[in-house]
Amino acid sequence: MSVTPVRAFPIAAPSKPRLQCADFPGGAVLRRHPPRRHTLTVRKAVVLAAGYGTRLLPATKAQPKETLPLVDKPIIQYTVEEVAASGITQVVMVTAFGKRALEDHFDRSFELEAALREKGDTARLNEIVRVSELADIVYVRQTEQKGIGHAVLQAKNVIGNEPFALLFPDDVILGEVPVTKQMIDVFEAHGGSVIAVQEVPDAEVESYGIVGGDEVTDGVVKANRLVEKPKLADAPSRLAIVGRYILTPEIFEVIERTPPGANREIQITDALAALMKVQPVFAYRFRGRRYDTGRPLGLLTASIEIGMRRADIGPGLRAFLRSLPLDD
Repeated sequence: MSVTPVRAFPIAAPSKPRLQCADFPGGAVLRRHPPRRHTLTVRKAVVLAAGYGTRLLPATKAQPKETLPLVDKPIIQYTVEEVAASGITQVVMVTAFGKRALEDHFDRSFELEAALREKGDTARLNEIVRVSELADIVYVRQTEQKGIGHAVLQAKNVIGNEPFALLFPDDVILGEVPVTKQMIDVFEAHGGSVIAVQEVPDAEVESYGIVGGDEVTDGVVKANRLVEKPKLADAPSRLAIVGRYILTPEIFEVIERTPPGANREIQITDALAALMKVQPVFAYRFRGRRYDTGRPLGLLTASIEIGMRRADIGPGLRAFLRSLPLDD
């Protein structure tokens, strides 16, 4: 695995016509054009790991939330393994101050490797070497917390003029086919940006961005409305946006011209709503089990469920859970 420091080399994007649309935020800057299919496959991913992790304080006061253990792997490793299993070869990880542990986790540790080799612990040695070879990772920093859209923008020079996957590590999604691979297939079939969604109960609608639209194929909806955390009565559906996207490179120009919204932050939902006016955007009901590890209860339940599936610790965990004096 090669690691590029914060001052990553710039990748010049080929010149392309400016997008123009009269009702785009900030004025007439987007031009409506027919959907075009990108000939390049999705080979890069942006992983957002710059947040404070306030919902998991005090555990995250001095430790990145992405390095908290989910059974015996840090949360962030599940994300990188997902993109690697989806055929993506380069990861742009957006970090912030105090996140150096993320770089160390995916780097080589020759002293640890030597110690394991001397002990004859081949299984653990092979595992930590495998982790360091999952992908080529470029690290860039978000120096100010200005929202998800702003964080995505930090990856622009590395991504260049290519479609890319966007992942939030808090959402750990496990399935027979990696959800990122499922979404790449949808992108290649329909030729537009793809948002992962799942149906949520009425009580949770106000906690998510909600997508409205028309179903075009089984599990795929062509979006015509994106509403950030609507009141239940104003929600166009119960399809909630979760932390997986496939985005066309035009999203960068849109983000640059999207004004700050709530909390003076640039919201990715606002940018996607603007992009939707000139390019198709699809919502995809993915196949898999999602865990919200950014909350204490979500992290705990994910650890229990994933641990129970493990042949080495599942039987012991089940026996322990059965022994608990649970009250109704």
